[in-house]
Amino acid sequence: MILLRTLGLMLVFLMASLLPSNATEADLRAIIAKFATGTGFAATEIVVRELAATGDPLVERPLAALAEGNLYIRKADSAVFVGNEAGDSVTLLDPLSGESAGDAAKADITKIKVNNTLRRVIRDALGTLTLRAKDPAVRIAAADTMFKTPDAANIEPLDAAIAAETDAKVKALFEQARAASVLVSDKPEADKLAAIALIGARGDRDALSLLTSVEANAQGAVKDAASAAIASINSSLALWDAGQNIWYGISLGSVLLLAAIGLAITFGVMGVINMAHGEMVMLGAYTTFVVQQVIRTSFPGLFDWSLVIALPLAFLVAASIGLIIERGVIRFLYGRPLETLLATWGVSLVLQQAVRSIFGPTNQEVGNPSWMSGSFDVGQLAITWNRLWILVFALTVFGVLLYVMKRTPWGLQMRAVTANRRMAASMGIRTPWVDALTFALGSGIAGIAGVALSQIDNVSPNLGRGYIIDSFMVVVFGGVGNLWGTLVGAFSLGIVNKVLEPYAGAVLGKIVVLVLIILFIQKRPRGLFALKGRAVEA
Repeated sequence: MILLRTLGLMLVFLMASLLPSNATEADLRAIIAKFATGTGFAATEIVVRELAATGDPLVERPLAALAEGNLYIRKADSAVFVGNEAGDSVTLLDPLSGESAGDAAKADITKIKVNNTLRRVIRDALGTLTLRAKDPAVRIAAADTMFKTPDAANIEPLDAAIAAETDAKVKALFEQARAASVLVSDKPEADKLAAIALIGARGDRDALSLLTSVEANAQGAVKDAASAAIASINSSLALWDAGQNIWYGISLGSVLLLAAIGLAITFGVMGVINMAHGEMVMLGAYTTFVVQQVIRTSFPGLFDWSLVIALPLAFLVAASIGLIIERGVIRFLYGRPLETLLATWGVSLVLQQAVRSIFGPTNQEVGNPSWMSGSFDVGQLAITWNRLWILVFALTVFGVLLYVMKRTPWGLQMRAVTANRRMAASMGIRTPWVDALTFALGSGIAGIAGVALSQIDNVSPNLGRGYIIDSFMVVVFGGVGNLWGTLVGAFSLGIVNKVLEPYAGAVLGKIVVLVLIILFIQKRPRGLFALKGRAVEA
């Protein structure tokens, strides 16, 4: 029996080598008809391999149906069909075109049986077919699968695919997949050394995993070459890992910048320790949630625009609440920073409980628009679109705010109040309204920060609590009231945090950063960029 099976497989490979690269539909139907004449799993396997050898995408339908147990033979004429059971009858479909071929009683047809071994053969055959798919993405996925699961049987299909491939990127991936299969084959040592060189040049973690397996099982020159390639890949990956940590730090820095930039304005101009600033961020996130809920129920086609719609609304909601807080509480406490700290902390608790009462204590779902979903690779760096867009958004907000502060009359008045409040008042500037509008601006910016943070964090009543301490650290480190200091401080602290995390852990890393800031403030009490002016220097 084993001898007959071996001879059958040899016959299939011989026929595959003689078949043209694009079999005609009649040829495919002739091969499919052999399912009705063969008996046993071995005969079915021979037909499966013969279909796969044609490389024609049309055979994907009958092979997939066979794997699922939905390929039938009609007893009357031995015709082969894809079948869908419906009660006591089976709906028959043409195995190539998928067109309806009528119904048949279960007694009039025979199901082609498969076992686990045959299912694996079919799976491999379907993987080989994707090497000829029209969509390059499908071919890339097939090459990736074959690279991760190398098999000597993949070499011949990959040779044919490489010869026919016109896309340089896809062809390179096919060559790497072939090299992986060569390493698990009985090819000569010279071929394996060339394969190791090719895989080593790939330099990613999949290549490292494959070469580690080869090193453990190989001997002689192959083992030595694998060891050298592994050392080279590890050295390269260490550099990429450092770059990945820096990117994570920049990403965290953009989040800290968004959370702290509004606080830098209110703290710098008004000297108010606003413990409710995190709740302004939280209100912006919940505004985004409400906007998305309305869009989901009434205007689902606008979902990709939900964040654009939420931005001005979040700004208005947070700015309005901030204005009410300033007019109702804070304006009576100027010059008493500890009392403003206690008062705003009480306000933060009130806002948190109000949100819990309205929306509940659990996390709320805020979806990612399509343009903020997914990721892409730059070398060995993995960059997610939502983090990249938040970085762009944070820098845009910083640029707009810098323009307002430097190029508008209101910004001039705000800077005048920061430098010397009494002199500004004597020049006719209405400092109470500058305070009120400044607090509203800082709160509004925190609100639009909440829109961005809703894309990367849980939207809950505790959202703002996680950012308030880091925001104060950024403001103090960068220089109270200085926007450039806030920018440098946010990215510096973000990068330092992420560089320390792999070695010290997240919690200990934050402690180390806090200690470093305390030591820094001992040397420069006004931060990196100290404001100039008689009032601030007094």
